[in-house]
Amino acid sequence: MALNDKLRDVFVEALGIDASVDVENLKYRDIEEWDSVGHMALVAAIEDEFDVEFATDQVIDMSSFKVAVDMLEGLGAKA
Repeated sequence: MALNDKLRDVFVEALGIDASVDVENLKYRDIEEWDSVGHMALVAAIEDEFDVEFATDQVIDMSSFKVAVDMLEGLGAKA
């Protein structure tokens, strides 16, 4: 499974959204589920799934699926 596919699954599960949502173009606060509480749940789920730890600045800057992919790649995360 590619990193994007695995991350897409994490977004769907952590935010409790339907799998039909276009997650790859999703941005923070685009949907009701991705509010500040949802954001923290999402960050924790990503850290658990990819065995990484984000710095506080990264948590704040994770404003889209694409940014999350870039951060994971920067941390050397594997699918």
